[in-house]
Amino acid sequence: MSLAGTVRTLRQGRWPGLFEVVSLVVAVVLVALVGVPLVRVLIGMFWVDGTLTLDPVRRTLAVPDLGTLVLHTVIVVVASSALAFVIGAVLAWVNERTDARMGLLTESLPLLPFLLPPVAGAVGWTMLLSPNAGLLNSWIRDALGVVGITLESGPFDIYTWYGLIWVYAVYAVPFVFLNVSAGLRSLDGSLEEASKLSGASRLRTLRKVTLPAVAPSLGAGLLLTMWSGFGIFSIPSIIGGPAGIDVLSVRIVRLLTFTYPPETDVAVGLSLIVVVLVGAVYLVQYRVLRSGRYAAISGKGVRASVTRLGAWKWPVRAMVLLYVLLSVVLPMVALVLVSLNGYWTPDIDWGGLSLDAWRDSVTGDRTTMRALRNSLYLGVVGAVVGILAAALVAIYIARSRGLLPRLIDGGIKLPAAISNMVIAVGILLLLAGPPFRLSGTLLILLLGYLALYLPQASVAADAAVSGVGKELTEASAISGASTMRTFRRIYLPLIMPGLAAGWALLFIRMVGDLTASAILAGTGNTVVGFRILEVYNSGSYALLASLATTLVVITTGVLLVVLVYTRRKSRFGIETRLGG
Repeated sequence: MSLAGTVRTLRQGRWPGLFEVVSLVVAVVLVALVGVPLVRVLIGMFWVDGTLTLDPVRRTLAVPDLGTLVLHTVIVVVASSALAFVIGAVLAWVNERTDARMGLLTESLPLLPFLLPPVAGAVGWTMLLSPNAGLLNSWIRDALGVVGITLESGPFDIYTWYGLIWVYAVYAVPFVFLNVSAGLRSLDGSLEEASKLSGASRLRTLRKVTLPAVAPSLGAGLLLTMWSGFGIFSIPSIIGGPAGIDVLSVRIVRLLTFTYPPETDVAVGLSLIVVVLVGAVYLVQYRVLRSGRYAAISGKGVRASVTRLGAWKWPVRAMVLLYVLLSVVLPMVALVLVSLNGYWTPDIDWGGLSLDAWRDSVTGDRTTMRALRNSLYLGVVGAVVGILAAALVAIYIARSRGLLPRLIDGGIKLPAAISNMVIAVGILLLLAGPPFRLSGTLLILLLGYLALYLPQASVAADAAVSGVGKELTEASAISGASTMRTFRRIYLPLIMPGLAAGWALLFIRMVGDLTASAILAGTGNTVVGFRILEVYNSGSYALLASLATTLVVITTGVLLVVLVYTRRKSRFGIETRLGG
């Protein structure tokens, strides 16, 4: 057979059966891991104890404060998403379109909240802005006292609407920043240049050309912030509870975990309300984008011109650094100070700071150490399984044509469009009772984490696989190598840097998870997220700060190691290709 004939045969999909079968089986398992729990949630509203009934619907609608609960949830999510949208879009514009950008610094700084798990950030903010004992409030009161202004408490209070909305927004900004940055980067600069040459001002060009052109990116960023907002549990649990602001995610966990016997049917009903809210957001975005034209990338791109800010250049840079200081650095400082001080007080004993309190509260506590070991084990194993499974499926999808691969890809990415809270509830309903009886085991947590974070694994694997040219795999097949050998010798070495980055993202998410942990964990399979919730409810603030600090140190250390590894592997790959 000629080379052209061989290549044509390969392109028709005739790969050796083993790899394709294994990949397809893995894909079906991953889709089922997401789809079956969602179906179980829907069934749970109408099928109880083998009987068709509407009692769960009636009980859900009979919740006394249902209207207030939904209203609070919508207000918090919409307001925080709007704030995050403005901050993220401005940061992206500064980084992509102005001379105030600071290279890698402005590209990476807005993403730092990803390194601080929401549960750790929420704890840090309470220790900063609690009205009486907040460290930042205390420092501000001391500074005001110097000029003769005396305050008994405040001036800020984290246990308010604005406090809760601010912390929500901090963790939503990276979604907007990433999407808008990508949109601005891919936008053909000739469109903006043509507008300016026609006499339009910068403001009119921004309003008539740039913003409409990047509308899909703006919409995607806003949609992601709202989707994640409906499913967040840690922030409203730690900040919203003392503020008297109850939201759907917290109520669902309370009904399943802190109510005896658990009111599963009402929790399922509230979960479906979350699904309706998320679906409504999606429909709004779909209709808005469908109503306009957003083709923004032409065949020959022109680099966009950079806006010279002149005297505003350094003030804008200062504002970017100030945002990072407020959103990441200060909460981390609060956690470290309280953990080293041994107790939470605005009067820090600077000379008495030591690791003794941290050792006593973390390494000296058996329950905490067991939670850490379980979280690290689940993070490592879950990230490895998730990213390798996603890589197999990504290769299968990249080499296949037809409806089935598209359906598989959509099914794996489905959790990104559904609240994490709903999926966790579905996992509990499906696996906790008979016939599986996985309640209280690490396996149910592992499956829950995989179901929740499959979209991140899939996106990372897709990006890594798309960088491998078909010529390499076709040459390997022509030389007689089996499909599995091609995967091991060609695909795996080339996509390893991308998979390592994806692994780090999954590890950080799984170790710091509180949404699934609050629903699926218990005394028999305690993990860091659940332990933090227990400690917070008991009021052990030194242990709380120490555990949150330990979590941040571990995730940051892992990320740094992976970044060093990926840089070296990428450099080695480039040198090897150039040498060849």
